[in-house]
Amino acid sequence: MSDGFLSIRGRQILDGEGNPVLLRGFGLGGWMNMENFITGYPANEEAQREAIRGVIGEEKYELFFDRFLQYFFEEEDARFIASLGLNCLRIPINYRHFEDDLAPFEIKEEGFRHLDRVIDLCARHNIYTIIDLHALPGYQNQHWHSDNPTHKAFFWKHRHFQDRAAHLWEVIADRYKDNRWVAGYNPINEPADPTEEMILPVYRRLYETIRSADPNHLIFLEGNRYSQDFHMFDEPWEGVIYTNHDYALPGFVDGGPYPGVSRGEYVDRKVLEETFLRRSSYMLEHGTHIWVGEFGPVYPQWDPESHESRYRVLEDQLEIYDRHEVSWSIWLYKDIGLQGVVYAAPDSPYLERIRPVLEKKIRLGADSWGTTDEHIRDVMEPIERLFEREFPDYSPFPFGAQRDIEQLVRHILISEPLVPEFAGRFRDISEEEIDEMMQSFRFENCVQRTRLAEILSRHAKLPAAGQ
Repeated sequence: MSDGFLSIRGRQILDGEGNPVLLRGFGLGGWMNMENFITGYPANEEAQREAIRGVIGEEKYELFFDRFLQYFFEEEDARFIASLGLNCLRIPINYRHFEDDLAPFEIKEEGFRHLDRVIDLCARHNIYTIIDLHALPGYQNQHWHSDNPTHKAFFWKHRHFQDRAAHLWEVIADRYKDNRWVAGYNPINEPADPTEEMILPVYRRLYETIRSADPNHLIFLEGNRYSQDFHMFDEPWEGVIYTNHDYALPGFVDGGPYPGVSRGEYVDRKVLEETFLRRSSYMLEHGTHIWVGEFGPVYPQWDPESHESRYRVLEDQLEIYDRHEVSWSIWLYKDIGLQGVVYAAPDSPYLERIRPVLEKKIRLGADSWGTTDEHIRDVMEPIERLFEREFPDYSPFPFGAQRDIEQLVRHILISEPLVPEFAGRFRDISEEEIDEMMQSFRFENCVQRTRLAEILSRHAKLPAAGQ
């Protein structure tokens, strides 16, 4: 115990009174780190922001995103999470809120305004928060969710980027060191170090930097290759919870039936558990607590018949987590209808305004996470055959040639020209219209995915003995 802060004893998290606690809740993706499938824009967040600023001007741009941040999470959201019996919110953040690339190491106090607000709202409803640096300077992984416009992770190659990340974590840790409702810090989301040689030295540096400012809070460290690989890790460090991400193949947008075949692999409950145990092997071998930082199916609106199968996947995963007494943070709390437990209404002002771009994104398979290439197979198949013929052994980090092709063609080549079209949907918008549009994300204006909420509520806590 550490003066009321959460602490670790063996495989258990203890609260300030020494009682075991499981941290179970949501990830607040798409908020202080935006993602294309969550709010509908193409490509990466920085590109979206630059395009919108160019169309509506600086003053309306500031209002646009401030209203978004305000309405996306308010007290009704915290109250709803607590009503489900859940007690944790993982908050992904983008470094760009706190410093500019042209002014490195100069911290922007304004960046903390909404983060402080949401942490305080959650505390008011007995919800712990975990601060998750989801997008680091230089990009810690190869995909859009680190606000990466490329397919390269430069963070691992440049000391400058690592220095900036350490400095930001020193500032964050010092700011929240006395806040007992901050469960802890998640220094790097889904790291993907191709060499496997930098991740531990970088983690050691961030760990020591955080500890120099804050000796009490928990630190959540993820495995390499998108929170899946721990084989390069040494003995567990004090005050650290190790975390994996446990997405199931049948839960992806292109997933098949469950039980059944997805991406060429048969998946049933037994396979789900084997996958979880493999991803958790480091924690199980060392007797540490397990936090699944991300998992959860998507629910394609164009394929409602698949939803029941996806709920079965989720139920089986949660029962496995119950049996192993796992903490978890399901992805996702709120979006525009693909995955969130709460989502903007289809007839909301925001979705009505961007609908033409959403429809085009689906037709072109632009989002890596939220669409398939069903309608552009005539483009994708020749490229795939070329690589099979000319580069049969090519398997780039982190997920091989097929995923590289999808990333480069669908998410970059096709998505980037869509960015100006998306921004153009807001041309000539008034300040009053911005406010009304962003209220589409207010809890009272959103739709609840009731079945998902009921499932999560049933698994918010471990069943009592004998039940």
